[in-house]
Amino acid sequence: MADKTNAVVTRTYETGPCQEEDASSGIRTAETLLRLFPVGLCVAALAVMIKDSETNEYGSLSYSNITAFRFLVHANGILAGYSLLSAAFTAVPRPITMSRAWTFFLLDQVLTYLILAAGAVATEVAFLTYKGDVAVTWSEACGTYGRFCKQATTSIIITFLGRNLSRAGGDG
Repeated sequence: MADKTNAVVTRTYETGPCQEEDASSGIRTAETLLRLFPVGLCVAALAVMIKDSETNEYGSLSYSNITAFRFLVHANGILAGYSLLSAAFTAVPRPITMSRAWTFFLLDQVLTYLILAAGAVATEVAFLTYKGDVAVTWSEACGTYGRFCKQATTSIIITFLGRNLSRAGGDG
């Protein structure tokens, strides 16, 4: 009689260079797009704030009169520029190295804290323009400069949306 043995058939699946390249290309494309998304929002927030000025019988008020709003404009510009440059750098096929990954990680963190600081300071100043502060005799300004306050608030909201999207993409 023939010796019957149970044979286990195994298959090995090998990934060839073509399959690895496709996966790497897809990840690179996704990361590039996620790094590009915040650019539009940062530029929109920057444009809304730069155009924010109002003149009435009490005088004129512009974003440039308030340091926190100038800081927000600069931070949005820096984040938009970094997002654009990092997207361009990510789009070019290069081998992934630890130093490159750490550099992106550290720059992403620094820019996250920068935009959060700018957004937090601008939010506090916007709150004071709406509510005032009796203890330091700072009266509310939004009763007099309502359109200015609404535009500043819109810019701050867009900034935080851009920050959240940039966080999803790995940026600042």
